Amino acid sequence: MASFFSSLFKKETSVLGVDIGSSAIKVVQIKKKRGRAVLETYGELALGPYGGVEVGRAISVPADKLIEAIKDLLREAKTTTVSCGTALPLSSSLITFITVPPVPEKQMRDVITLEARKYIPVPLSEVFLDYSVIPKEETYVGEDESSQTEKKGEDVLVVAIHNEYLSEYQSVMAGSGLQPTFYEIEIFSSIRAVVDSGVSTVMIVDMGARSTKLYIVERGILRASHIINKGSQDITLALSKAMSISVTEAETLKRTKGLKGGPEYKELSEIITVNLDYIFYESNSALLNYQKRYSKNVSTVILTGGGVLLKGFTDIAKISFQTDVVYADPFGKLETPAFLVEEFAQAGPEFAVAIGAALRRLSELE
Repeated sequence: MASFFSSLFKKETSVLGVDIGSSAIKVVQIKKKRGRAVLETYGELALGPYGGVEVGRAISVPADKLIEAIKDLLREAKTTTVSCGTALPLSSSLITFITVPPVPEKQMRDVITLEARKYIPVPLSEVFLDYSVIPKEETYVGEDESSQTEKKGEDVLVVAIHNEYLSEYQSVMAGSGLQPTFYEIEIFSSIRAVVDSGVSTVMIVDMGARSTKLYIVERGILRASHIINKGSQDITLALSKAMSISVTEAETLKRTKGLKGGPEYKELSEIITVNLDYIFYESNSALLNYQKRYSKNVSTVILTGGGVLLKGFTDIAKISFQTDVVYADPFGKLETPAFLVEEFAQAGPEFAVAIGAALRRLSELE
């Protein structure tokens, strides 16, 4: 805890990243020290019990229960600040890529808004609309000509969030006593936390409880996204049904044995594999579509989300993708106690979004 005198003479630099997922809430508190982001505390709390279902289940809880859960987590994690950034679920937004003709910058928003109407199924007055023009790769048109980019139009990433949904989140944050300076879609928090700077193209596979999200990132910029409506919860429910055991028992079996249970757990492995096969099939389809469209190979697959911590997951992922497959290491972007390095490596995929939101909030203080 900071001393009384330091709080008097030193500006508060601790910030929170808040990730409200479909089955759990995660928070990470960091601060800037000697030019580095330093981890102060972090925590996770399952939402299932607040909605009367088992731990690990995806659930939509009422606002009052969500506020209660956030307050409980902040207390358990012993956070000391209310300044935060909040990540919104991908399901709360519409993300699309459009191409607009070259126009003066002052006309860009009007042109993008006009084009975006074709993709947004509600009146634009009902959504918060934001966009980012994707930088072009330079194309040289001749040795005797000055280097210039081809003018075939601008590729634009468009994000829309329904105002009503955003208002609900704002109410929950206020009720929890938190003070967010921004709300961003979890995709962008995750990219910030797990993708290193560079020109290589990577695919992030984020396996949550309810769904698996795919993000293809090139030069640090989102170029494609896809949602697979199957996640870690589906494996648990399939195990419960096929093996005639409770959901709680199935979740425990999945977490403790996974695909590494040995011959005596053959049925367990088979059920898990069937569910993962579907996810990997869909993932590879999205990957191949991207590579075919842009004639570029994905160099690395980065695994995030609690679902990828299943024992044996990386083994089957490497066989499926036939490329480098690595676990996300968002804690690697923070200064953490050396003796806990293995714990942070294990927890990393689950906290990528919260860490990404915290890093953005910290950068705002610079």
